[in-house]
Amino acid sequence: MSNKLDGMSMNIEQTEMEKLKAVFPQCFAEGKLDIDKLLSLCGEYIDNDFEKYKFEWKGKIESLKLAQKRSTGTLRPCKAESVNFDETKNLYIEGDNLEVLKLLQTAYYNKIKMIYIDPPYNTGSDFVYEDDFADPMARYKEVTQQTTKSNAETMGRYHTNWLNMMYPRLRLAVNLLSNDGVIFISIDDNEVTNLKKICNEVFGEENFVAQICIKGSGGRQDSKHFAVIHQYVICYAKNIDNFIAGEDEKEEEKFPYFDEEKGLHYKTQLLRKWGDKSKREDRPNLYYPITDPDGNEHYPMLNETTEGRWRWGKEKMAEGIEQGLVTFSKVNGKWVAYEKIYEGQRNTKKFNTWIESIGTESSINIIKELFGEKVFDYPKPVELIKQLIKMANTTSESIILDFFSGSATTAHATMQLNQEDGLDRKFIMVQLPEMCDEKSEASKYGYSNICEIGKERIRRAGKKILEETAQSVLGDEEKSSLDVGFKVFKLDTSNLKTWDGTPIQDKQIDLFYERLNAMIDTVKDDRTDMDVVYEVMLKMGIPLDVEVQYMEINDKIAYIVGDFILMICLADKITAEDIEAMAQYAPAKIICAEAGFADDSALSNAHYILKDRAIELKLV
Repeated sequence: MSNKLDGMSMNIEQTEMEKLKAVFPQCFAEGKLDIDKLLSLCGEYIDNDFEKYKFEWKGKIESLKLAQKRSTGTLRPCKAESVNFDETKNLYIEGDNLEVLKLLQTAYYNKIKMIYIDPPYNTGSDFVYEDDFADPMARYKEVTQQTTKSNAETMGRYHTNWLNMMYPRLRLAVNLLSNDGVIFISIDDNEVTNLKKICNEVFGEENFVAQICIKGSGGRQDSKHFAVIHQYVICYAKNIDNFIAGEDEKEEEKFPYFDEEKGLHYKTQLLRKWGDKSKREDRPNLYYPITDPDGNEHYPMLNETTEGRWRWGKEKMAEGIEQGLVTFSKVNGKWVAYEKIYEGQRNTKKFNTWIESIGTESSINIIKELFGEKVFDYPKPVELIKQLIKMANTTSESIILDFFSGSATTAHATMQLNQEDGLDRKFIMVQLPEMCDEKSEASKYGYSNICEIGKERIRRAGKKILEETAQSVLGDEEKSSLDVGFKVFKLDTSNLKTWDGTPIQDKQIDLFYERLNAMIDTVKDDRTDMDVVYEVMLKMGIPLDVEVQYMEINDKIAYIVGDFILMICLADKITAEDIEAMAQYAPAKIICAEAGFADDSALSNAHYILKDRAIELKLV
């Protein structure tokens, strides 16, 4: 009859095998792949030469198997910890990123424009994920109760442990990237060589884009020989032929105004600094007056009471005024100064691979400004992530994924850049709820794990961005479209029950019947309808930001996903008449609890009613 959801994530091995079978059907016999025949068709012949170049380490095969092992988990919605849950397109996911990446495969396969990750650098003290092939979900439950672990060189598997952590996650990540997508990975000297070798294998050596060098400030004077002041960002494309890098300025920008004297079209841009570091105290020398059209002194003000600062120094400002590059417009009855940018004045240019004006000091200051305290060590600079987002050539349709989210700098950067350029990029943050050290500043101020810091940062950063936007000269439509919300989901075991196959002794027949009775209702007792709705969506390939509404049909609650992509009814005593009424709305699929039907006759009739209307019925 109808298909039944099995509560498992996407079968990656089967999917890859079907791709091969579609292109090379002659290489399959009795469902098995003949690898020698496949290689010979591609001009590669087996010559028993074992001295080929390859990158190997202990545990590599097990890591690949782990990446392709189907997950039995799900992502449960947590509306109470979210911001603007029903409208936002952004996601924050608490959980082990390996399992979460598996669960995202069906719904986000080939849909992510940009991935940025800042994984553990393997300095000997960073947290190293210890995966468990046998039962990843059980291991996750155990890890969430632990504090940071070390990976000391004395362990004997220093590089191996790190490689076994990174390899399966990158294997899953590449599936999520769109055909024009790109990944950026922050790293330092400890593992940069091994990281490039892994990425050459996972993404393909031909898809290497660049190794970006980030110059910091000061220098680690505790280094043995030199003061190390740099780190790297490694960049790979999903397909180098499809990736088009972003540029500093866009030629397609609109120039709505016309300068009759110069005979050129131009656009305007605020002369006052906006966003981070925009207050007078940030750059006191950039707070000075210029003359407005009424002959009065005009200062850069963020609002009625807060003093701001200009983007230009006094000398450049004087030159700009003399050259006619400064103009004023009235906003809410007050003069506002703008820079004139003429069409063709700024040529597009490529970003370079040397970044030196972005340091960690500013990122720590941002954390202190938002929280009042330094609750997170070594956050990535917002300006760095903003620049990477531009380099990835993202648009309003783009989804940006960070599955080592940390303090959620990537979410902060995405929202801030959206505020600045008016685009509507979406973010997905994934973070293990790793316990904060009891002696840390975070723990001192009530944050028990890293996820609590990340979520609170997005809340506070979003609130600040909205306050700045309310005071800006943006139009009402641009202001209202700014999305600073996020839906929170938490990794957990499936909402659907599984059969307990533990062997039963001869005298335990009652236990057998207990297990049978427990399986009558397939949904776990402590799970809500919305838990099940989002699990169904996830495992049927529907993104988690798709709108979910509900309606009453014949006194039964039905959940509507998107534009009737799915209709999910988890009510009891469903009759054929109820199914008939649901079918009137012509959903693509109807999902019901198998135990929810009034009787076997109602279930059989439901199947035939929906078959006649070409509506698929699925059971949970």
